[in-house]
Amino acid sequence: MAQIGVQATRKDDFSEWYVQAITRAELIEYTDISGCYVIRPWAFSIWEIIQSFFDGEIKKLGVKNAYFPCFVSQRALKAEEEHLEGFKPEVAWVTKSGDTEMSEPIAIRPTSETIMYPLYSKWVRSHRDLPLKLNQWCNVVRWEFKRPVPFLRTREFLWQEGHSAFANKAEADEEVLQILDLYRQVFEDLLAVPVTRGKKTDKEKFAGGLYTTTCEAYIAPNGRAIQAATSHCLGQNFAEIFDIRFEDEHRNKTLVWQNSWGLTTRSIGIMIMVHGDDDGLVIPPRVAPVQVVIVPVYTKTNAELINKHCSEVCKLLTEAGIRVEADLRDNYKSAWKYNHWELRGVPLRLEIGQRDLDQKQIIAARRDTKQKLTIPQSVIVDSVKELLITIQSDMFEKAKQLKEEHTKSAVTWEQFLVHLNNKNIVKVPFCCDGDCEGQVKIKSAEQSKEQTTDLKFELTGSAKSLCIPFEQDSLPSGTPCFCCQQPAKAWTLFGRSY
Repeated sequence: MAQIGVQATRKDDFSEWYVQAITRAELIEYTDISGCYVIRPWAFSIWEIIQSFFDGEIKKLGVKNAYFPCFVSQRALKAEEEHLEGFKPEVAWVTKSGDTEMSEPIAIRPTSETIMYPLYSKWVRSHRDLPLKLNQWCNVVRWEFKRPVPFLRTREFLWQEGHSAFANKAEADEEVLQILDLYRQVFEDLLAVPVTRGKKTDKEKFAGGLYTTTCEAYIAPNGRAIQAATSHCLGQNFAEIFDIRFEDEHRNKTLVWQNSWGLTTRSIGIMIMVHGDDDGLVIPPRVAPVQVVIVPVYTKTNAELINKHCSEVCKLLTEAGIRVEADLRDNYKSAWKYNHWELRGVPLRLEIGQRDLDQKQIIAARRDTKQKLTIPQSVIVDSVKELLITIQSDMFEKAKQLKEEHTKSAVTWEQFLVHLNNKNIVKVPFCCDGDCEGQVKIKSAEQSKEQTTDLKFELTGSAKSLCIPFEQDSLPSGTPCFCCQQPAKAWTLFGRSY
């Protein structure tokens, strides 16, 4: 008989808990190709809600949607060697058509700069053609890694990628931060996941770009950070390579300034890891496919009456704009239904039995706290709306508090390592030198071997820079770098990361 609940616990075996939760809650189905998964309706509904919000917001900024081919020629991909080197191990190539070898291999897009920018060169001629702001919702393929993890690290994933061109750097800089704040809203306001916004170090920035900004989240059970979304200023590097020039008001030919920015289905995995518990998923109301489930509690003699009342309540809530489902299946007992919907993370369950009918009340059970409340039928719509708002807020505050408790400061290597090995992310004074950053990875792995790995997810014990947070504490002149003792340039967040 198939298992329908989660047996692993988050504390004892987090990676196994994650796999059980996403498969038994019917978010993911494995296929016969490693790293390629079916995103089932429960998960795809969450993605659609994220997509609807973000798509509406970028259109307010003047961004238009388009679609570009998924194939890119070898010539175009090699046009930007620095960019290619960044993705080279991950590029999947089509080399045959039927039984015939192709004269030139064709790459499947790992990202679309080299597909889109030759056309930008064609479309941009005058300052009147700028800004050019395009976005596409599509899939990409990144192949080379050993151990895929559903949602987090997959060989094919869904995302949006925005690509903008501007007449000057100031406009490009402004959009970078506008988009990053929209990503913050996706995570904090929709997914109830707190993030730290900041700038990537040069070593961690997007290959070929000028600078990268990021939202970084924190996963408490294993003390790891995870990159949530990035917004890049590409500068004029790609414009130079692909000859994207425009004639300004003075009839001078000049290069455009470009940005790119992306959000992926990884966001679903982050939400699951941050909020889940040992009973399965806990989904914030704003992105829950079903916000309220109604479960009848009846006997053989009153099933029709109870079901009728459940349907009436369901209709009331639906008309109020709440995503609600009445589980009227007669082949399962109410206790089984409770477990079924808890596993799937539905934020609120309403229970209606004969006593509730007689007393004109409804029992509400919160998924996040397991708290039960009695609600008069006369105020059920308003009460449910208020409860959903409260649940959303409480989930965010709980995650925020946990993240703050596990964000530590250190000024020496020894302090840093202690905090790191206690499942924290650590803010340290850092010189921002690439060679020093490489040493941090090597030394942290060597000196924390007892905490090196989660074998299922292939997570190493090495620490890396996460970002240079926008919100900076005072850094006195002459403060030494925590690793190499050279003068520090900024407080930088380090941690073990996915």
